[in-house]
Amino acid sequence: MSEQAGTEPRAPVQGAAAALEGALPAGISSAMDLRGHVRARCDVVVIGSGAGGAVLAAGLAEAGHSVVVLEEGGAYTKADFDLQEATAYPQLYQERGTRATADMAVTILQGRSVGGSTTVNWTTCYRTPERILSHWRQAHGLEFSEESLRPHFEAVERRLSIATWPEQNANRNNQTLGRGARKLGWEASPTRRNVKGCANSGYCGVGCPVDGKQAMHVTYLRDLVAAGGRVLADCRVDRIALTPDGGRARGVEASVLDRASGKTTGATLTIEAKVVVSSAGAIHTPALLIRSGLRDGPVGRRTFLHPVVGIGGVYAERIDGFYGAPQSMASHQYIDRGPDKMGFFMEAVPVQPMLIAFASGQFGAGLRGMMAQLPHLSVLIGLAVDGLLPGDEGGHIEVEGGAGDGGGRIRVHYPISAALRDAMAAMHEALAKVQLAAGAKSAFSLHREPVQLQSEADLPALRSAPYGALEHGIFSAHQMGGAAMGKDPARAVVTPSLRHGRVANLFVVDGSVLPTALGVNPSQTIYGLAHHARTAVLAATREAG
Repeated sequence: MSEQAGTEPRAPVQGAAAALEGALPAGISSAMDLRGHVRARCDVVVIGSGAGGAVLAAGLAEAGHSVVVLEEGGAYTKADFDLQEATAYPQLYQERGTRATADMAVTILQGRSVGGSTTVNWTTCYRTPERILSHWRQAHGLEFSEESLRPHFEAVERRLSIATWPEQNANRNNQTLGRGARKLGWEASPTRRNVKGCANSGYCGVGCPVDGKQAMHVTYLRDLVAAGGRVLADCRVDRIALTPDGGRARGVEASVLDRASGKTTGATLTIEAKVVVSSAGAIHTPALLIRSGLRDGPVGRRTFLHPVVGIGGVYAERIDGFYGAPQSMASHQYIDRGPDKMGFFMEAVPVQPMLIAFASGQFGAGLRGMMAQLPHLSVLIGLAVDGLLPGDEGGHIEVEGGAGDGGGRIRVHYPISAALRDAMAAMHEALAKVQLAAGAKSAFSLHREPVQLQSEADLPALRSAPYGALEHGIFSAHQMGGAAMGKDPARAVVTPSLRHGRVANLFVVDGSVLPTALGVNPSQTIYGLAHHARTAVLAATREAG
């Protein structure tokens, strides 16, 4: 049923699909058009429209269930993507691109629009590595294997056109990684990307203007809408409503946001549902559970970030790293550094001016000097694989105001451990070696006082540089954990089927369920787990009647 403030509620209509008629706009729309308090019912309400929510929601709608997806960000199409960073960061990123840990040590890049982070990610896709699945089986009691996940990965690979990007199409920034690593005798190989009709523009991070990136808003969310599902943008879910005994979810309560200011408009929304799914991501899902009074198990704990450091290289020839597929080569040479060392992998990043200027941490003359070299600049990154070593608990999520406060600010705490400091030093050294081996005239770190290297003879200066919080740039584009899956309720928030441990009709389907970091870009793992979760969520929906 639908109820606007100042009107009489209609009599209940039989069937959730029928109850939605007239209650919410069809297709993908904005909640900003709603006024007063609106009530609706459906079979399944999904919170978040990114890699987890979209894949799951499409399957549920295609199975004949009424599905509503709520997204706090705005809805955009290729016509809105003008390739300008000044437009994209406020529109498409959490906290307008300025999200960071509480101590400001780690910059966190995370999407915020219909399609979630898939709208702005760099298209790199990997299946979950067997080494990670093996660790999960041994340390977390999970029974996933390459064989059990294969049909799910194959399904999303077909839908998202995931395939290896031809190495000959790699831009010069990525070529430096491949060339330098191989000259050193290290492994390097092309990545797989979810693209179809890619223009190779290099502007994946600010929204694809040709729909070449097979993000959720051009794939699974279209499937959802074609099957009768609905997506409501500019709508922040404040809490999950529970039955008095806390054993079941009744639905969600949400606030409408003004897209320009990010403030609430005063309009509110209640959706009653047979099944509730949180797909809000590894920061917002734990925060939502906490706000809803669901502090079961380690919710908000063991948050992992794949902490990133970078090394720049200046070349005599033009690199033009702002053009071309941003991430098409990778090296996993140091993914395993031994039983007591944190491993890492290496990739390239695009060098659009705002992104690189912000990442450099430089000001004044130092910034001007670096930006003058932009066409000749290569930037390579190392990503640390957190959560695998004994005692590595990563970080945690805190909500100011606690349960029941829909407006409580989310704070991410991530201490820099000794193992991570060691890994960051090793990453800096490896990346500098790659740049120099690839032919860079010079290389430099992103320390507050950048370490300059002309040759490997200068590596001792890099080794003796300080490492840790606020000593140099640290970044994250991969947020994982905080509502881990597992069999032990003391160590897990959701079961291996992604059902909440205590609330029977509540599921979590996003990167928060990962019990460790992955050592690869996480998007395809989330797609695959969401496809896997369809069976359990469909069964729960049928059970609810």
